[in-house]
Amino acid sequence: MAEPRALRWPIGLLLLASCSGQFGDLPANDDDDDGGEATAPLCASIEPGESPLRRMTRVEYDNTILDLLGDDSHPARGFVPEEESLGFNNQAAALVVSPLLAEQYMTAAEGIAARAAGKLLGEAPSCRGAAAGAACRGEIAALIASLGKRAFRRPLAEDEIAELAALFDRGLGLGDTPDDASTGLSLVVQAMLQSPHFLYRVELGMPDPVEGDVVPLTSYEIASRLSYLLWGTMPDDALFAAAEQGALGTAAEIEAQARRMLDDPRAREAVKNFHRQWLGLSKIDEIAAGGRDPELYPEYRDELLPLFQAETEAFLDHAIFEEDASVSALFTASYSVMNRELAELYGVEGGPKGEAFERVELDPSQRAGFLTHAGLLSLYAKPNRSSPVHRGRFVRQSLLCQIPPPPPDVVPEPPMVDRTKTTREQFSQHVSDPGCRSCHALLDPIGFGFEHYDALGRWRDAENGIPVDASGELTQTDIDGPFDGAVELAHRLAESEQVRACVVKQWFRFGYGRAEQREDACSLSQATEAFEASRYNIRALLVALTQTDAFRYRREIDAGGNVGDDAGGASERAPGGEP
Repeated sequence: MAEPRALRWPIGLLLLASCSGQFGDLPANDDDDDGGEATAPLCASIEPGESPLRRMTRVEYDNTILDLLGDDSHPARGFVPEEESLGFNNQAAALVVSPLLAEQYMTAAEGIAARAAGKLLGEAPSCRGAAAGAACRGEIAALIASLGKRAFRRPLAEDEIAELAALFDRGLGLGDTPDDASTGLSLVVQAMLQSPHFLYRVELGMPDPVEGDVVPLTSYEIASRLSYLLWGTMPDDALFAAAEQGALGTAAEIEAQARRMLDDPRAREAVKNFHRQWLGLSKIDEIAAGGRDPELYPEYRDELLPLFQAETEAFLDHAIFEEDASVSALFTASYSVMNRELAELYGVEGGPKGEAFERVELDPSQRAGFLTHAGLLSLYAKPNRSSPVHRGRFVRQSLLCQIPPPPPDVVPEPPMVDRTKTTREQFSQHVSDPGCRSCHALLDPIGFGFEHYDALGRWRDAENGIPVDASGELTQTDIDGPFDGAVELAHRLAESEQVRACVVKQWFRFGYGRAEQREDACSLSQATEAFEASRYNIRALLVALTQTDAFRYRREIDAGGNVGDDAGGASERAPGGEP
């Protein structure tokens, strides 16, 4: 199947889409409404669901700038933070461009272009210190085509090349000398880096529908989806070559690339980014704002926080990429990865002797997988005590994909600290308070299972001289029933189909940058079936995400920006040269 012609959308339309996260009538996602779920997915037809216009996140911007131009200055760290939606910062509906961010894009582009111009000039030697003659212009056109193909992640149309070449000519008169080619190149790079075609993944699909108004994505669009899903950056040379050859049109071709990419170190960073957001690891450093009560926790230091985050990230990386772990192993592993300082905090004897992180076996009666890591237990705690509410909510929301809504007109107030009682006893008021009971009946019985861990995540048998009661209960799940302690809870969660489905859903949201909806029932079913067939292997799930209808197809768009049925049949395409 041949690739379509290079397409150009009016800048006004793209900027409108950049503000709304949508083309034409494509609806934005609603954080509070995932559209429901189909009771029984009917997969007889291709159903790609929504394909919103996706803007780069700060991490993706810095990664792309590094791979595109070798610039490791990380300019996006100074950009305004992304708005979070569904627990992630890459959701298309929330990635609007404020006037401040637009200005930051401009400033960053100017600095990046100034640093890159001299290096790029080496690819146009005829432009050095001489009048911009025919040889120089030919080299500049070739450079624009080469750099633009990588920056826009698809071949440039002839008129795009001509416009950027004209911008280069304009820059010749703005430098220190009349023939200052570096100034012209700087303007070209600035224009590329501020283009919606760089900042967004503009996807139009192939010219001809395969079914109804559904079109396959082009090979270049698939290459970008693969690279940003599995690496968080632009395609590499192998993906560009596959796209140029039209070798990303089948599920098997896409799978082969996905498996190759998972062996690249960049995949580890992308998976790490997912876990930072899904589990809240990126917020561990915020503990420093409240710290810990120095009287109760004299051992606490802010310097522990990066170690907390590093432990869980190193554990998950080791389990997934070194041991090819299933999702169950992430919950039940009796080991972690830590250094000497963390081992001392955990009370591990004979552990690491230095600052390097090593695999450490832990007491399986006290620790099980990431759920009992000190960092997470500290994150979901208070400065002066543990927090059954926050720990229970974490399990409900992040691991079971249940979000209990707070009762209307209720301002939650935690009980006063009473050092003559255990935390469990102090929180018993939630059971007796009618305004609290309905919500906390779902949270507290889970959170009480973590009471063997204090606000630093250390094991304790007693609190305030009173033996700890860590019994809990699961309700409204597929693993309902009482349990005793977080280790038993972790093993129960490891066998939950609901948890496994939640893992698929969380990866869907992160990988596709949007909420799941009714139309995604088939895609979720496709990913879940492959996940199940692999015995719930995480790497297999990542490959499965590249095989779904939602990943490989989209609704047809006409030249007016209308999607699907609004396109009115065969879409009108903007003119452009053959790639």
